[in-house]
Amino acid sequence: MRGDVFTAAVDGGQVSGWVAGNGVPVLMLHGGPGMSYDYLEDLADELGPGYRIASFQQRGVAPSMLDGPFDIDTHLADVGAVLGALDWPTAYVVGHSWGGHLAFHVAVALPDRTSGVLALDPLGGVGDGGEAEFGAEMVARVPEGCRTRAAELDARAMAGEGTEEDELESLRLFWPAYFADFDSAPAMPPLSLSVPAYAECFDSIRERLPALEAALPTVSVPVGVVAGARSPMPTSAAIETAAMIPGAWVEVVEGAGHFPWFERPGSVRSALARLAGS
Repeated sequence: MRGDVFTAAVDGGQVSGWVAGNGVPVLMLHGGPGMSYDYLEDLADELGPGYRIASFQQRGVAPSMLDGPFDIDTHLADVGAVLGALDWPTAYVVGHSWGGHLAFHVAVALPDRTSGVLALDPLGGVGDGGEAEFGAEMVARVPEGCRTRAAELDARAMAGEGTEEDELESLRLFWPAYFADFDSAPAMPPLSLSVPAYAECFDSIRERLPALEAALPTVSVPVGVVAGARSPMPTSAAIETAAMIPGAWVEVVEGAGHFPWFERPGSVRSALARLAGS
């Protein structure tokens, strides 16, 4: 699903996105960080009728501005600017992976702009968010002959070193590990990456995790979390985070990995309907 292109003025430049459909406003936040948003088109198609769906490319990757800062506060300000550019007083926020983690911050910082949050297989908001367990599981799932190369490339990107081509090579090696069945994983779609956005945002994520965990009990908007039972992201990241948020719920999707809408079509749409009370 692609629709009308829009831009939103943000600190230092602008971000670009698209909006389509009619109905309840939904803003989708892509994963990464520092990754292109194109892979969310299949999710937009799944959500389908009844929603006016928007997504935007987070800063660091074209067609949005390439410059940072790439920290939580800047990303939150960008979300607010996008909602303003869309002229949406409030919207449901659906975030995947890092985008789901950002959505928890949105629930804390922008409750007056948020109808509810649906986090899809997110990096959690408790402890280390599940990062260490996730990283170890990803490496364990990659065939032994590729593990060292994949891990080395990702470590360089996490340190802000290497090139976009290095990180794309790493992502291609890791890609099947995101799915419930490594051998039947779909081909990786065309993606663009920003190594500075990836590294600097993860530094900010780690720095802000204790404050996020402390703030979760103050969340006042409805929150749902969808976790893939066979995702490399530990389901504990979803369960423990939801347990801190008043009234939050978790749906664990059997047979799904990190992208539930790919392997269990309809699971995200039904979860959004539950969140929206429809």
